[in-house]
Amino acid sequence: MREKDQLLQEKDVLFEELQHRISNSLQVIASIILLKARTVQSEETRVHLQDTHKRVLSVAAVQEQLHVLGTIGSIEIAPYLSKLCDALATSMIGDSRPITLKVAGAKGTATSRQAESIGLIVTELVMNALKHAFPDEKLVGEINVAYDRAGTNWKLTVSDNGIGRHDGTFAQKKVGLGTGIIKALSHQLNAQVETLASPQGTRVSITHATFPTVAVA
Repeated sequence: MREKDQLLQEKDVLFEELQHRISNSLQVIASIILLKARTVQSEETRVHLQDTHKRVLSVAAVQEQLHVLGTIGSIEIAPYLSKLCDALATSMIGDSRPITLKVAGAKGTATSRQAESIGLIVTELVMNALKHAFPDEKLVGEINVAYDRAGTNWKLTVSDNGIGRHDGTFAQKKVGLGTGIIKALSHQLNAQVETLASPQGTRVSITHATFPTVAVA
């Protein structure tokens, strides 16, 4: 029994060290990408590298929060999303833009794998909102994140009060990398993506719903 406990303790130490190395590696990769973005001549290439830099940082932020809360068993979504959004607000908004990022009404739990995908979806949607909903960096804005769960059904919603669109379509004119990532992650979660954009802003909902089988008479 003592030998088993010792092995489990050693496993936890090794896992923590692995998580630490992954986090450091992501930070190094992000720094290299940012340095490269500052040296390239092409403006288009610079924009792509800057977007990649933000995505690497977002993955690092998700991994860090999962590590803090524990990666085994269920993850309480409210504190996870709150800490994640605090990290995103610090790294992506800072004090230079009058935009607030809030987590409201989040409740329920998710597996660590679900929480990781949900966190990545949130970061992509926040990045999309900052880029497309508030093109003028002086605009005062708000981005809200909510997660609700009832049994096996859950819904994640990210909304903003940005410029939106008058035709009820997505704020982006074409499907970009971020939108593709969101759809792929939602597909992995067996969830549906619904986007509603209006002059009052944009709301994206990721919904996973299961329904009882109705017996045929």
